[in-house]
Amino acid sequence: MKKSSLIITILLALAVAVLFVLHFTGIGTGTTVHERSDQETGEIPTGNIVYIRIDSLLNSYNFFQDLQSDLNAKARIVEDDLTKKGRAFENDVNSFQEKVQKGLITRSQAETQQNQLAARQQELEQYAQQKQMELAEENQVMLNRVLDAIKTYLAQYRVMNNYDLILTTDGSSNTVIDGSPSLDITKDVVAGLNSEYAKSRK
Repeated sequence: MKKSSLIITILLALAVAVLFVLHFTGIGTGTTVHERSDQETGEIPTGNIVYIRIDSLLNSYNFFQDLQSDLNAKARIVEDDLTKKGRAFENDVNSFQEKVQKGLITRSQAETQQNQLAARQQELEQYAQQKQMELAEENQVMLNRVLDAIKTYLAQYRVMNNYDLILTTDGSSNTVIDGSPSLDITKDVVAGLNSEYAKSRK
């Protein structure tokens, strides 16, 4: 039996699933967004083209934070479940190998148990892959829900404030390379989104 092969496979599947969730939800990065001091005035920008910092927005958007917490809790449950199943399988493999080494089972019994363990290994690998896919799908649905809420709000927000264009920027891929802080509407958009979300929860 390739015990180490199964354990590595399960751990890799688990790590990919958890890292996928953590990457898209921002958990565990240890970074916090600091608002620029020149935005503390509370004034709404008046330019025809404005921008939002999407990473800052998501860090402050309560709807996203709630969905993120739910998904992170599910990821922890999956991690615990896979760890538990992996340890149980490892114990059974060790027990089987010990019986074989001590000559406590016949060759026929050993072959039968080895086939059963091989089948269990395959089931565990498939189970880990299934959970990984489920978490990835839930993460994508979460992002779609958040982006839909943001787009819906910004469509009305743009018309109300008579903006021609709303751009987005983040820490890694900047659509806005540089811009006047007075055109940054992130803070105002977050306030509006959180207000809408608070109303929807009543």
